[in-house]
Amino acid sequence: MPTPDLTTRRASIEDHPALQQMLELYQYDLSDIWDQDLDAQGQYGYALDRYWSDASCHAYVATVAGHYAGFALVDSAVKVQPTGYWMDQFFILKKYRRSGVGQALAAHAFADLPGSWEVGQMLANLSAQQFWRKTVATQTDGEFEEHELLGGGWEGYVQCFNNARLA
Repeated sequence: MPTPDLTTRRASIEDHPALQQMLELYQYDLSDIWDQDLDAQGQYGYALDRYWSDASCHAYVATVAGHYAGFALVDSAVKVQPTGYWMDQFFILKKYRRSGVGQALAAHAFADLPGSWEVGQMLANLSAQQFWRKTVATQTDGEFEEHELLGGGWEGYVQCFNNARLA
């Protein structure tokens, strides 16, 4: 069932404080599988400014009835292909999970940036693997490849697809 009053859009500089706070929630949410420590201010920290200064970085937000519900951060740090878009960080607040917000936000980012894509999940993040396999399969009519990366700088599962040819 669609979420009423759902909006997905590119983030603006006015969204920066909310994105920074949601990134803290995201990192806390993954703290049992992503080895990070808090800094002297009690924050995980995340270098978000590049999403407004680097043309290869793109930030998106989802809102429900005007309230932030999640974000997507995309850059070009692909892991398998030579070039493309990498879903760098993706987070939906627990309140909005399994309501269609995540699928809508992913669909918006994919549609906004046609071309080669990679979406990765850490090995221990089973719920993300389930979400992304279903979401990518739906968005690509099943036309994607999955890779398991082990022993490198980034380990996990990566779904690769090109949505430009599906348009």
